[in-house]
Amino acid sequence: MSFLAEVDKFRQFDYDGFFARLTDHDIQRIIGKNRLAVLDYLALLSPRAERHLEAMARRANHLTQQHFGKTMLLFTPLYLANYCVNQCLYCGFNIKNKLERKKLTPAEVEAEAKIIAATGLKHLLILTGESQSQSPVSYIIDCVDILKKYFTCIGIEVYPLTEQEYAQTVAAGVDGLTIYQEVYDAAIYSELHPAGPKRNYQYRLDAPERACQAGMRTVNIGALIGLNDWRSEAFLTGLHAEYLQSRYPEVEVSISPPRMRPHLGGYPPKVVVSDRNLVQYITAFRLFMPRGGITVSTRESAELRNNLLKLGVTKMSAGVCTAVGGRVDTENVGQFEISDGRSVVEMAEMLYANDYQPLYKDWQALEA
Repeated sequence: MSFLAEVDKFRQFDYDGFFARLTDHDIQRIIGKNRLAVLDYLALLSPRAERHLEAMARRANHLTQQHFGKTMLLFTPLYLANYCVNQCLYCGFNIKNKLERKKLTPAEVEAEAKIIAATGLKHLLILTGESQSQSPVSYIIDCVDILKKYFTCIGIEVYPLTEQEYAQTVAAGVDGLTIYQEVYDAAIYSELHPAGPKRNYQYRLDAPERACQAGMRTVNIGALIGLNDWRSEAFLTGLHAEYLQSRYPEVEVSISPPRMRPHLGGYPPKVVVSDRNLVQYITAFRLFMPRGGITVSTRESAELRNNLLKLGVTKMSAGVCTAVGGRVDTENVGQFEISDGRSVVEMAEMLYANDYQPLYKDWQALEA
């Protein structure tokens, strides 16, 4: 099986025609349903549903508190390397961009780990560019061996791996995967990835499923919002999450709705996605998958993240740096500019002020 078969079902779908047939009554009826069908979810992403955001927000808040309580899991990323062989037009790590390429040594990994661990965080996401020669799986595993002394949950956001390679990382101590398809429209995907291994659309599309088959505990997916029509991309992201959750119920499946941010390459968004659009996406997904996780990163502003707190989000990053070794050497250039620069302490204070409990740790692997 492959999610590609599901994508193909909607390749020629008339989104505009579907949206034009919706009525306010349709949206109200869907908001009140206990279980949404696929096209119900699409309806909640429609222009018509924008009129009902308040009702969607109330429902999303109720479902989130029902399944997650008033809690927010905090994590932070650690960039291990920025070597990359791809030419993704929207990414600061594009091989054609002129920036200092760097890979952390074991000592540098430990130095960054100590700084992060001092904040109290136990959930870490490690990232690399796509260069199997500079950042092979063996290097990632060596870094995990260092990091698991400090963190109870280690996720990876790296190039797509084989099922066997994912299994190797799981055995080493990795328990989460984050991987973005970037854009589900295959034609636009091809345009945005003119060269490099990332050009292989289906290999990337099937990566989350390979990770599930390899025993990964959590899988987080998403599309980079701004590369294509956001409604169809949000729809296919949600379908992808539902596809994985239904086939691998033991895996915690979540989505991220990252919007494009300024970066070294300067590639502008093809589509401008408003704060209101983002709210609609998040609340619609919460109604579609009440138990699905939703991660909102520091790509979004502090004010907006504060406002999104009660609308379905379950995980937020804090104390973020997108540069390799950027916590020790603050002069390093990051993958993109962050918008919310608050520390872990400042994020915790905001959560407590809103009667939410920050979670620094919600997972502990049993010792063999």
